[in-house]
Amino acid sequence: MNSRVRIEVPDESGFGLSHLPYCVFRPRGEQPRVGARLGDSIIDLAVALDDPMFARPSLNAFMTQGPQCWREVREQVRAAAESELPAAAVHAISAVRLELPVEIGDYVDFYASLEHATALGRMLRPNGDALLPNWRHLPVGYHGRSGTVVVSGTDIIRPAGQRKTESGVPDFGPTRRLDIEAELGFLVGVGSERGKSIRTADFAEHVFGVALVDDWSARDIQAWEGQPLGPFLGKSFATSLSAWVTPLEALAAARIPLPPQEPEPLPYLNDGELWGLDIDLTVTWNGHQVSAPPYRRMYWSPAQMLAHMTVNGASARTGDLFASGTISGEQREERGSFMELTWAGTEPVDVGGAKRTFLEDGDEVTITATAPAVGGGRLTLGAVHGRVVPS
Repeated sequence: MNSRVRIEVPDESGFGLSHLPYCVFRPRGEQPRVGARLGDSIIDLAVALDDPMFARPSLNAFMTQGPQCWREVREQVRAAAESELPAAAVHAISAVRLELPVEIGDYVDFYASLEHATALGRMLRPNGDALLPNWRHLPVGYHGRSGTVVVSGTDIIRPAGQRKTESGVPDFGPTRRLDIEAELGFLVGVGSERGKSIRTADFAEHVFGVALVDDWSARDIQAWEGQPLGPFLGKSFATSLSAWVTPLEALAAARIPLPPQEPEPLPYLNDGELWGLDIDLTVTWNGHQVSAPPYRRMYWSPAQMLAHMTVNGASARTGDLFASGTISGEQREERGSFMELTWAGTEPVDVGGAKRTFLEDGDEVTITATAPAVGGGRLTLGAVHGRVVPS
């Protein structure tokens, strides 16, 4: 007779029935498959729901099914989790390996925080305007490299490249200004046809869920190469993605209005629900909290990002990842990058008694977040973590 178990979830857990984030996990000696988290356990969906769609090494096959299927599966998982599950369908998180949850299509990184863009502008253009003329008219972004999106916990190899020097002539070597960017990523489930744009009102018909992102940045390489075309090698070496994908539906209680946008955006950026989100992030450096960025302050919404990304007719595909750009607030302790936090290295921060500016080999950074949960309390987004190793 097959044994059955019930998953017990502590009241203070951020991974209760109102959350149920998805992952791809690999049990010891087995192939990777799709799971959902409840408390400190993973529910093997291929076993619990008896559905081969989940016996796959990524969420893509599920994501492409669309919102009705997403809702139905969440209800099935919730119903199964409220009763006893087959023991074969339940795994302790500590006993499995977490994989990159999505086969990434394209990766686009935006620059959607007014506070972050203003701070960077003041550092880079001290005698000019902090914001360039286009910033308040469109969500500025750049195409990253999807092949270097890695799952949380992957070591980050210090990148090398041409570095800006005081002489104006570059040298070459490992970056001396390795930085992080605390971001929120959005994963496209249902794509779009080339030549057809996605309206802001249709955001939830296309976006499957969200996950925390750390967009590692080599600031000295970026400063030299980024003129005039912007980020390239200083950004493309690694982007860490959480192993846990929070379904968009789980964030219903976190929906808030956007901050005021002036001037009013063009109609294609303002034709439906804009998806402001009340999410609180925390950045820890070698175990010490150094920042608490508030996503609620973001100027451009993910719905506007997706609309802008496709308004020229570019298609979206299942597995596309687009990220918010650095999340920063008005106060120093709310800055989501070390470039801002240390004001380009001129104002060191205390990290466990040491005065620090940029990342050294062996440093570890973890980004966590919480949001209001449906039914009360708060849910916890899956963390994103990385450790710096030598070039």
